[in-house]
Order: sequence, then C-alpha cells, then structure tokens
Amino acid sequence: METKEKELTFDKRYMQMARIWAENSYCERRKVGALIVKNKMIISDGFNGTPSGFENICEDENNTSKPYVLHAEANAITKVARSNNSSDGATLYVTASPCIECAKLIIQSGIKRVVFGEHYRITDGIDLLKRAGIEVVYLEV
Repeated sequence: METKEKELTFDKRYMQMARIWAENSYCERRKVGALIVKNKMIISDGFNGTPSGFENICEDENNTSKPYVLHAEANAITKVARSNNSSDGATLYVTASPCIECAKLIIQSGIKRVVFGEHYRITDGIDLLKRAGIEVVYLEV
C-alpha cells in the first residue's frame, strides 16, 4: 500500500474513533470528539463538556451552551499537557472543524496536522490554522 493511501486508511480509522469518543459527551446540542495521535499512538483524547467537578449539563434553560463548556480539542490538549507526552508534531482528529479559540491552542501546542470531519458555519479557526502553516484535512467518513 502506498504511503498516501495508508495515511488515508489511518485517518479514516482515527476519525471513526473520534466519532465514537464524541458519544461520551453529555452535551445535547452537539457532541464532538477529538484524538491526538503521534507516531501512530493515541496520546490524548477529549470530548466537549463541562470542566472537571462541574455538573454534566452543557446547555442552559434556553438550550444555549453554557459559556464554560470546553471544546473537545481544548480537553484533549489540556489532558496531554497534564501527562508526560508532548503534542509537538502530532495530528489532531476532531469531528467538527475547530473554532478560533481552539485553533490558537492547536497552534501553541505544536500540533502540525488537523483532520476534521464536519464543517462549521464559521471558518475563522480553519483559516487561522492554515495561516500558521498547519496541514488541514477535511475527511468525511
């Protein structure tokens, strides 16, 4: 199998795993999952939700996301920061395109490649990642 074909096979599998991981989210409006992979090893994972120790309710009475809900990418990046692993040079798989705030975290964490599975109406996060020279891949699985 040639390298690009093999990479695509792995991309699809990791994206499927990110979608499964998204099912852990308690959020009702949208469930998002993320995996950080380095050297073909999953070094971190995350899904959108409230900070540790908070009630697992993401939306208020108007079905609006609470302002302190963490995105899947932020959870995965902060989780790897608390471990002995480094995200430098890693690939992030996320089920939805990153927002601008998560894009900033991705850039600062040294992640060099982002594979996402669903376009969001606001593209400023993707635009910023491209501007930073990070490889961005849309993969519909």
